[in-house]
Formats: sequence, structure tokens, C-alpha cells
Amino acid sequence: MLILRVEPAVGEPFDHLVETESLVIGRASESDLVVADRFLSRKHARLFFRDEQLFVEDLGSRNGTLLNGRRVDGLQEVRAGDLIKVSGSTIRVQEEGRSTVETSQLESSALTGMTVVKQASEVLESEPSDTGEILGEDNLRTFAARLQLLNDVHSALSRSIELDELLELILERAFEHLKPEEGAIFLKDDGADYRLAARRPTGGGSDYLYSRTLVREVADKRLAAVVLDAQTDERFAEAQSIMASGVRSLVAAPLLDPQGCLGIIVLNSRVNVRQFSEADMDLLISLASVAALRIRNVALAEEAAERREMARELELARRIQVALLPDALPEIPGYEVHGGNIPSRGVSGDFYEIIGRNNDQEFLTLVADVSGKGMSASLLAAALEALVASPIEAGLEPEKIFQRASRLLYQRTPPERYAVAILVALEPDSGDLRFVNAGQVPGLLIRSSGEVEKLEATGMPIGLLPTGDYTAGSTRLEEGDLLVLYTDGINEAENESEEQYGIDRLGAACQGNSGLSLDELAAAIEEDLDRFAGGVPFADDRTTVLIRRTPR
Repeated sequence: MLILRVEPAVGEPFDHLVETESLVIGRASESDLVVADRFLSRKHARLFFRDEQLFVEDLGSRNGTLLNGRRVDGLQEVRAGDLIKVSGSTIRVQEEGRSTVETSQLESSALTGMTVVKQASEVLESEPSDTGEILGEDNLRTFAARLQLLNDVHSALSRSIELDELLELILERAFEHLKPEEGAIFLKDDGADYRLAARRPTGGGSDYLYSRTLVREVADKRLAAVVLDAQTDERFAEAQSIMASGVRSLVAAPLLDPQGCLGIIVLNSRVNVRQFSEADMDLLISLASVAALRIRNVALAEEAAERREMARELELARRIQVALLPDALPEIPGYEVHGGNIPSRGVSGDFYEIIGRNNDQEFLTLVADVSGKGMSASLLAAALEALVASPIEAGLEPEKIFQRASRLLYQRTPPERYAVAILVALEPDSGDLRFVNAGQVPGLLIRSSGEVEKLEATGMPIGLLPTGDYTAGSTRLEEGDLLVLYTDGINEAENESEEQYGIDRLGAACQGNSGLSLDELAAAIEEDLDRFAGGVPFADDRTTVLIRRTPR
């Protein structure tokens, strides 16, 4: 029988016994395992047995599901000891009756059997004067040598260095002074432990042998341990790789700094080569503490550099995006016109334009939304804008424009890159409209009477297939009628209950504010969106183009 150790984003940890073949995890009260986490989806993930093996799958959640730090895609096999992360909450899978006993044994601070365990923080906080009284004169000289070693390590690690080189240098110092056969550093990443650096003094295989239980306990409980003889310690009876390898003595310490535990460093050896002592453990605790400070500093420096680079890329992408958007919209006699774009991540995959042709006897309005976000989306938007520019200037009909653009975009981009768009051709004198909707959300034609018509899709997204057929729909914009073109960042905006804003609510907002100017109407739509979302961040870019035929 398995037990789930649940640490919710809000509230105290608790255990849940797995007694059914299938278990849904979520925020909704009807879920089998309800977790107090406001950013959890109502039905977030599912655990289930198949042929007596446990699996986990994500149920299309907003924030995804992680298994041991890796995103769950499809079905993933789950074993005892694995860590599942759902939004801000974690779930540890444990075997009933085993985990509590093992943890309490490992947390013992006394010499038990062949293992010594200590709280690393207690060793770091001990005063030298107290240590001198306990160790005596001979061992005090050893303590002084230890301080000299740590000073040397501080100096060695003080220069500017990248993380990989830093980890290798830490292991080098550990090997120099503690003489292990093998050593490794594991850094915590999103709740799971990963080996980032490992070393052996004399060749051998590439796989470092270690106990997962030891790694997790040292990191999670911030314990340090020295194992005098793993072959005679019952804690390692089921660590097959340890037992078969002949490894008998090992020492481990957490990488602690004032902000928490970054991971662990662990060294091992055969007893006939090297048996570690309690003094070795104390030395490794101190070495790990020095290393943790440097690792944290390097990580912060790398993060700062990444943020600066990302900011530069976003600024470049934003300049590209702004260059695509019109500086000013054309004046169409007898019509009001408004256009606006709000990116969700600094840059947008949306763009729009209104172009007059045939001596302004016709105006073409294009609203497009390319796949993806950020820099790649803005570049794809620029490519699409260039592809439609030539056929528009050549006077092609809307359906022919999209046919040509779709073929060229497919040839020049990866298969997963495409765009949805709507193109509307307006003859101002008559109000006649011809439109092509390439997989875009329906445009709305709101009549002066309050009736709402939808300009539905008339073809597939642009660039999705090698060739695409597009047909044109037609209607007429009468006096007082309003044309609303927009991208799905508006109708798919969600609130805390994961309810979408929706097309009908957008139409109602336009109907309810029909007396406003178009600039005021756009602001009213955005205010209504903000009220609906209730502080939930917008997940996608939002673009709106409004065209109203004014009464004479």
C-alpha cells in the first residue's frame, strides 16, 4: 500500500492513503485528493494503477505537473520515493510503514550501529572555544589545521568562476583532503535531486553509485552522516548498487547557506582503502557550507546575466513588434476606426494593420495571431506581415492573399509555426464587406439594432499545410453598425475559477457601451476584462480593431 505525503501550498502537510485504482488530484471538492492551492486546476492530475504499476498523467492543467522535476507528458511511471509537483504543492510517494521508520532512524543524532548522524547547522554554529575544551590539545591542533584548510578553500573559490568549474573545484579540494574513491555533488532543482558533478581519482565506470534515500534525507532534513560500514548497516540493506559495489564507508553533508539547502556533497570509499570518521564529517560540513555560499553567488550572477540578456532580447523583439503596428490609422470618411495591442510578455505575437488601396476606394483590415510567444512570435509576425504586403499592394482578393501567404509561410517555417488571421475588405461608399477568416476567432458585426452576427472561419490557419483553400464571406456595414476584430487573448482570458471571458461577454460589453467613442469603448472592454479576471494574469496577447460606420 502506498501513502502520499502531501505538502500543500497553504496549510499543514498531511498523509493520504492510496486505496483506489484511480485518484484525481485537484482543487475541486469532487476530486479524490483535494489540495489547498489556489493555482491548482480543478482537476489537475491523476494517479492510477495499470498492471499493478502506478502511473501519473496531467489532466490538461494550467500550470502542468512535474515528476521528479520533469514535466509530465502523457503517462509517466511512478515509484515509491518519487516526488510529484502540482502548482505550488508537492506530493511524495511513500510505501506504507517504511518511510516514517527510516526517517526517524536517520534523524538520530547519536552513534547507532555503524552510522553517525548530526544536524549540520549545529556543527556550523558550534564555537571554537567549546570545541577546544572537548577535543583537547592534540585535537585542537587538528581543528586549527581545519580552519587553515577552510581559509585556503575560501581563497580558491573567491575568483570569478562558472558553476561547472566551481563544482569540479569543490570536489578537487574534497579529494585532496579527505581521500575518497568517489565523490559527487547533487544540487536541488524544483524539489528533485540531480547529480551535477562526479569524480573518481582513477578511471572506472561513469556511473556514480549512491543511495537515493541518503541523498533525499541529507538534503531534505539538512542532516550530515558518516557511514563507517554500509555492509553491516541495516539502513542500506536494500541499496543494491551500494551493496554490490563493495562501497562500505561514506560521508555526506548538505550544502547549507542562510537561505536554505542547495543540495549535498557525498564521498565514498571501501573500508580497506579509506574509512571516514566523525571528524571527516565535521570537516565536510564546513567545506560544504563554504561551497554553498559560492554556489549561491554563482547562481545569482548567472541568473542576473540571463535576466539582462532576456531583457535585451525582449527589447529587440518589442522594437520589431512596434515597427509592425501602424503609427497612425487611416481616416475613412464616414467611419470611426480604433486599433490597439497589449502584449502579455513584453512582446506580442499579434499584429494588425489597415491599408487603403485603389485610391482609398477599398480598405483592407488584417488582424493576425501567430503561434508562440516572445521573440520567436514577434519574428514570425514580421515574416507574415512581409508575405501579405505584396499581394495586398497587387490588388489580389482576400482569399487569394491568404492562399499565397499560407503556401510561402509553410515553406519557410517549421511545421509547428503557423498563424490564424482575419482579413476584411471594406468598400466605404457602399459599406460592402468581404472577409476571409483563416482559423481566427469569429469577428463580430454588431448591428445598430443590437443584433450580433459572427464572421466565422472560412479556411484553415495560414502555414499549417502545404496548400490551403480559402473562401470569402460577404455582408454589409450599415450606418451605426460596429465591426469588432480581436484575438483570442480576449475571449480566452480566465478568472480564478478558470472560466473564460467568452465571445458572448465581449459582444455584450460592446452592446452595453454603444454610445461611447471607439477609444472609450476599447477602454471599457479592457476594464470589463480586468474585472472579470480578478487579478489573474492574462496568458495571451490582446489585440482589438474596431470600425464603426457613423450615421449621417
